[in-house]
Amino acid sequence: MSDMGLVVVGAAGRMGQAIIRAIAAIEGVKVVGALDRKGAPAIGRDAGELAGVGQIGVAITDDPLPLFASADGVIDFSAPAASVEYAGYAAQARIVHVIGTTGCSAQDDAAIEAAARHATIVKSGNMSLGVNLLAALVEQAARALPAADFDIEILEMHHRHKVDAPSGTALLLGEAAAKGRAIALAENSVRTRDGHTGAREAGTIGFATLRGGSVVGDHSVLLAGTGERITLFHHAEDRSIFARGAVQAALWAKDQKPGLYAMRDVLGLDG
Repeated sequence: MSDMGLVVVGAAGRMGQAIIRAIAAIEGVKVVGALDRKGAPAIGRDAGELAGVGQIGVAITDDPLPLFASADGVIDFSAPAASVEYAGYAAQARIVHVIGTTGCSAQDDAAIEAAARHATIVKSGNMSLGVNLLAALVEQAARALPAADFDIEILEMHHRHKVDAPSGTALLLGEAAAKGRAIALAENSVRTRDGHTGAREAGTIGFATLRGGSVVGDHSVLLAGTGERITLFHHAEDRSIFARGAVQAALWAKDQKPGLYAMRDVLGLDG
């Protein structure tokens, strides 16, 4: 069986380079296309050489259409508007699209879901095994502990360059908590607190965001009761964990029917 040919979006960036290194280290996949924004300084350079794995004969380009037409799948950690556009191309080509992009609006998600009628799309706020296991534990804890007695707060910290808040991972954990409580996160989340806010509203899920330095990603879920507190925590030391998870997601999706999947589907955590 031939290797799965993958296009890497944002190939010149830190995440793109990590994905190229992960593909080089994992059997059954190969880079067949490398995409970056128009006018990027790395256009024309060999993607493997830039990522530190040696020349692979794939030059970075800013034209997605021929890449999508000749690939088996795409790994995409970019921006919401770009991911929506690429989902459309993936649907036309009927290939796999792994989306690690965060900050998508409800409208963006609806467009991606529509594309999943023809493309096999795996979308997750975090691609790591550990975080998705954490989400499963958060859901279980939220279901087991009564909302009247335990408040849920989610604390996250990322590097100074991250542009969206709360992070996609924090929202993924919030959705897990909301699922455990059988409530809608959008109607029960508290994103900011400032000034005289009054007492905490029972049953809500709070978010706190920190930004600074080079932090890859720290996430804590606190379940605070009277006289006791449970903290579930994940510390990401290197973005390679997300790259490896994304490649595993692509390999899994290759054998699936078109549809919209999450990383928990890939890992069988809902089975």
